[in-house]
Amino acid sequence: MLWFGVPALALFAFALTKVDTVSASRGYAAYSAIYLLASLVWMRGVEQITPDRWDLTGTAVCLVGAGIIMFAPR
Repeated sequence: MLWFGVPALALFAFALTKVDTVSASRGYAAYSAIYLLASLVWMRGVEQITPDRWDLTGTAVCLVGAGIIMFAPR
C-alpha cells in the first residue's frame, strides 16, 4: 500500500499550497479526521482487530477537536 500512500500524501500537500494561508490549518484538521477514521477502518478491515474503547475514545476526542477547528465561527 506504500505505492498508494506516498502519492496521496504528496497530492494532499500540493493541494494545501493552493489554499489561503489562513485556512490551510483547517485543511490539516480535515485531513487528520479522515486519517483517524481510515486508520480505524484499516485496523478492523485489514488487521482484523476490533478497536477497543480507548481507540474509539481517542478518535472521538480528536474528531471533536478537528470539528472545533473547522467549524468554529470566525
